[in-house]
Amino acid sequence: MDLSQGPCLTTLVVFENTINKELIRSLHVYRLENGEENEVEREFVFRKDGPYVETAAAPLLLLQGVPAHELFEGRVIGLWLCSFAFHIHRLPRFFFIPSLLSISRNPKLKSIPTLANDLQLIFQRGCGTEDRGPSRELSKETCTRDGDNHYHLKRSLLVLDQDLNGLPNSGATSELLKSRQTEQNATGVAVKKKKRADSKDVARIALEDLAKYFDLPIVEASRNLNVGLTVLKRKCREFGIPRWPHRKIKSLDGLIRDLQEEAEQRQQDEAAAYAVAKRRMMLETEKESIEKEPFIELKSETKRFRQDIFKRRHKARALKN
Repeated sequence: MDLSQGPCLTTLVVFENTINKELIRSLHVYRLENGEENEVEREFVFRKDGPYVETAAAPLLLLQGVPAHELFEGRVIGLWLCSFAFHIHRLPRFFFIPSLLSISRNPKLKSIPTLANDLQLIFQRGCGTEDRGPSRELSKETCTRDGDNHYHLKRSLLVLDQDLNGLPNSGATSELLKSRQTEQNATGVAVKKKKRADSKDVARIALEDLAKYFDLPIVEASRNLNVGLTVLKRKCREFGIPRWPHRKIKSLDGLIRDLQEEAEQRQQDEAAAYAVAKRRMMLETEKESIEKEPFIELKSETKRFRQDIFKRRHKARALKN
């Protein structure tokens, strides 16, 4: 992207509100002709039963003082969780835009052109990063400014109907991949390659589908969902899950089992049995909350209780030895 021809987009970061899922904030950074950068923060309401609208936005993210180039997916600033981050100088090898921010999958984005135009430009650039031959030469970029100092970039480039679960290569390469689905190894035995999950099937995966496998390691969960590990991680970021919650749930299950054994040993002491049952109920409630909202961290009280159990076990082993 040639940044010397006018004010052009260099960074776009999108945040979702962790309490009100309809609130979306975006931070746009444009490079001006004189080399300086202009940061614009916007807020939108993604209505489920109506068109998306842009509202007046106070610079909440800019006031935090975090440089835009240091923001990444999964970063939390107050009540805002970063769900998408684009930096022109750090383009990934495989480009991915969440379904919520994809114009082809979410046509309601067209009602907020200040965000849709920049997302469309980023998607077009992502399609063209792998192949820059004459047949897919990028057209010239033009930047315009409206009365509200909003900079827009326009580029005449076809939007490809691309499988986001595959490589962003040309049609010829795609045909070559299909023809190589069966290969012969060194011994001459035909080996069938595992077929990639279709992008439509990946798009239909809901949070409830992921929740069924939260108690498994992420590798096993990806096998059960019939998707690749990278695709599953991208899907997690789409739902605001910065880390697969298997370890948290496994830790809670272990604590619940320990309490169950302790309750069986203290059946004669009613007060102690009641306290153990109460603690167990709190842990089971916390486990259900994490399964519904997997980005939630363990409570500090639970962490202290887990640490106490670790200390008791260590002390018991030391005395035994």
